[in-house]
Amino acid sequence: MTDTTTGPDRDAAAPEHVDVLVVGAGLSGIGAACRLRMESPWATFAVLEAREDLGGTWDLFRYPGIRSDSDMFTLGYPFRPWSQAETIADGPVILQYLRDTAADFGIDRHIRFRHRVVSADFDTAAGRWDVHVERTLADGTVEPVHLTCGWFSSCSGYYRYDRGHLPDFPGTGDFRGTLVHPQFWPEDLDVAGRRVVVIGSGATAITLVPALADRGARVTMLQRSPTYVATLPRVNPVTRRLRRLLPGRWEGPVLRWLHTLGTQGSYEFSRRRPEVARRILRRGVERELPPGYDVDTHFTPSYDPWDQRVCVVTDGDMFAHIRSGAVEVVTDHVETFTPEGIRLRSGRTLDADVVVTATGLELLFIGGVELAVDGEPVDVTQRMAYKGMMLEGVPNFSMAVGYTNASWTLKSDLTARYVCRLVNHLRTSGTTTCTPVADGVSVSDDSIMGLNAGYVVRAADRLPRQGDRFPWRVYQNYVRDRRAMRHDGLGRGLRFTGSAAGPAVGVRAEERPATVGVGG
Repeated sequence: MTDTTTGPDRDAAAPEHVDVLVVGAGLSGIGAACRLRMESPWATFAVLEAREDLGGTWDLFRYPGIRSDSDMFTLGYPFRPWSQAETIADGPVILQYLRDTAADFGIDRHIRFRHRVVSADFDTAAGRWDVHVERTLADGTVEPVHLTCGWFSSCSGYYRYDRGHLPDFPGTGDFRGTLVHPQFWPEDLDVAGRRVVVIGSGATAITLVPALADRGARVTMLQRSPTYVATLPRVNPVTRRLRRLLPGRWEGPVLRWLHTLGTQGSYEFSRRRPEVARRILRRGVERELPPGYDVDTHFTPSYDPWDQRVCVVTDGDMFAHIRSGAVEVVTDHVETFTPEGIRLRSGRTLDADVVVTATGLELLFIGGVELAVDGEPVDVTQRMAYKGMMLEGVPNFSMAVGYTNASWTLKSDLTARYVCRLVNHLRTSGTTTCTPVADGVSVSDDSIMGLNAGYVVRAADRLPRQGDRFPWRVYQNYVRDRRAMRHDGLGRGLRFTGSAAGPAVGVRAEERPATVGVGG
């Protein structure tokens, strides 16, 4: 892959300018760049990636068993439908899919690796962002890079890549075994025949536990409280049957909509009839576990389904290991680490050779970039999110924030297409700035993430706010968002201002509007 750089000499003379700057070369960033190639082919763009390779989450996480927790027909891109048999795919397979997509669309030639964006300041008079970047060279030294862009698209995800969340467990320094966080899994860690305690009950733990048992470990999953789980097949029999019946050109769209509506329907049903959803999920767990198993203690959460994300047990693999005795689930609190393992609040001790802290992520909004408008710092915690993708009062800026109740890509792709609509409108209208403006909208107290998960609650004071009504409220509903972002006019809540010097690129002077107002 080409690592195009902006050298010191060029930077000192004049910063390089691109029409759209995409930050992040993961699932969202690659998708956003592909959409620019397809829907805004006139636009120059670059993709900045702080790490040394593309893939984001799917390149960073290397722990055993890593896989998607959404179906691949919606996690994959609609313009490059998922073609493999598995509905739930392993991490390396997803990473290869991203590599292939970037290569097929020529995006890999636009990615600049080891480029970390530090700050971005929008110059209203010029109608562009001044972006300051740190580029890490092969020898580890860091040099500054200065770019400008017409549109700044943050696709850096929502969590820190350099560290995960780790509670302050007492006594960790006394533990003589191996302490591992899944975000930084050692390639040479051998767990065969060893006692492994996995602390956590979320998607990472649910994935790790059976994978470690497959590698010959004796595994204990230690959780403070249970999580809702549901068994799903790796290869969906309904999907497999439909593929035999559908014409090739219909296969991708039909399967995508089938899984989209199924997931959305399940979510809406759970929110409207939580007691019924509880019973359904409980019966599913009871069918998988031995008679007399303490389901109340270990698999019955105190909250309603989808207050936190429901975790997927692929092909019932974790339950199979519980039935065989290779995996034990313990619901208790850590009192302290000891040299031999963990002492629990109940007084029980768990001996361990390896402890895996699957204790969650640490959120980092827009990659920690410091935003400013005309030199005035932007406090994102005091700004409302417009359609979950722009910030109140911040011009020519977008952020990819996917769904928490469905596939991330469903929303990030809607965002990418909406950005294309906006930059195309700026070009054809001859305007230079597009700014979300919230007139008469009240601020709501609930999170834009739509979950009460620990990683969301811990970061509540670092996230944008949302309003009391659309388009300033996030509904976590793909069907509603698709209608609003693909078919609504561009004027509601947006203000288009400024005038390019001379005719806009590709637009004849007589085609430019006589007055500049809000686009429709």
